[in-house]
Amino acid sequence: MTLVYGQMNEPPGARARVGLTDLTVAEHFRDAEGQDVLLFIDNIFRFTKANSEVSTLLGQILSAVGYQPTLATDLRGLQERITTTKKGFITSVQAIYVPADDLADLAPATTFAHLDATTVLSRQISELGIYPAVDPLDSTSRMLSPHILGEEHYNTARGVQKVLQNYKNLQDIIAILGMDELSEDDKLTVARARKIQRFLSQPFHVAEVFTGAPGKYVELKESITSF
Repeated sequence: MTLVYGQMNEPPGARARVGLTDLTVAEHFRDAEGQDVLLFIDNIFRFTKANSEVSTLLGQILSAVGYQPTLATDLRGLQERITTTKKGFITSVQAIYVPADDLADLAPATTFAHLDATTVLSRQISELGIYPAVDPLDSTSRMLSPHILGEEHYNTARGVQKVLQNYKNLQDIIAILGMDELSEDDKLTVARARKIQRFLSQPFHVAEVFTGAPGKYVELKESITSF
């Protein structure tokens, strides 16, 4: 295990180099030692922020939303080095700070374009007592394909997303008019969606500290068929 730190009290130029330094270390393990590397970055927004500060010091004109004009180039120079060669592979898990919880913000949106999967944590879901508070609508994966998962798993996932999306579309009506104004089909959708939300809150080992309930392991096939 190798740790590379970039303290927030250091100059932006030094912090901007940290992400590239840890990639160089990872590439050494992969290419020189033939190892498969798991690279954690916490968090990638600090790399973007440091480069933005460097851009300001250089007198460059920032974009309308306050980021450096080289944002896409900076991220591409880092993300595209995380790749597989004949000698080994580098797999990266990255924490991403989302300013104002806006997934369309330029910094996280540019980062998402380079990732195979994103797991979005939601404050609203956390407030419901569901842990881990993963939002299945905003989270994405390029592996969500029938050719990779199989027809049953894929159809189940898409069906769950459809029910949750329909429920989300009904929430404003419920907040203003109440459940009584919904059609029978919509009431059924709401009931199903709430059951799905609670099913997704099944006791995970990683959530024991939050819920107090002991974690349990459920086989993948059982999870799919339970929906």
